[in-house]
Amino acid sequence: MSMRDDIAKVLASEDDIRARIKELGARITEDYKDKEPVFVGVLKGCFLFMADLVRACDVRCTVDFMVVSSYGAGTISSGAVEIVKDLSHDIAGRDVIIVEDILDSGNTLSYLKRYMNAREPASIRIVTLLDKPDRRTADVEADYIGFTIPDAFVVGYGLDYDQRYRNLPYIGVLKPEVYS
Repeated sequence: MSMRDDIAKVLASEDDIRARIKELGARITEDYKDKEPVFVGVLKGCFLFMADLVRACDVRCTVDFMVVSSYGAGTISSGAVEIVKDLSHDIAGRDVIIVEDILDSGNTLSYLKRYMNAREPASIRIVTLLDKPDRRTADVEADYIGFTIPDAFVVGYGLDYDQRYRNLPYIGVLKPEVYS
């Protein structure tokens, strides 16, 4: 049985994702043409998106990563944010672009924005591949959004369920019987 058999429907195809990232890259290139931003990826889910996004941006930039946990092996955020791996470089005075796979409840990104603001960057913006506004409980919005999606449990293109499905080349809705 293929992992593709576990997908109820595709929300964003490989071609959709590629085209949208090209558009986001063009916007970020325009917005940061005279700056040198640092892209901060929130691992693990952002790794495919961030790699493609950074390549789509024609700006001088650096990259850094954080590992943050709020899910564990479940399908619903616990609400408690734990920084597992912090930034490797100082962001004081830098223009920071936080790269996230999905903006769901907003708890993690709200926490990260406050956490990074304490380090006195020049600016902080958020880019997310997926925005799920129906689940938002924290007051946080992304500056750049790939796709706005309904309240469904999605996997693929870096997003996982219990560390699986990240390697799907598209975003798909996981069949409920897989995780229930």
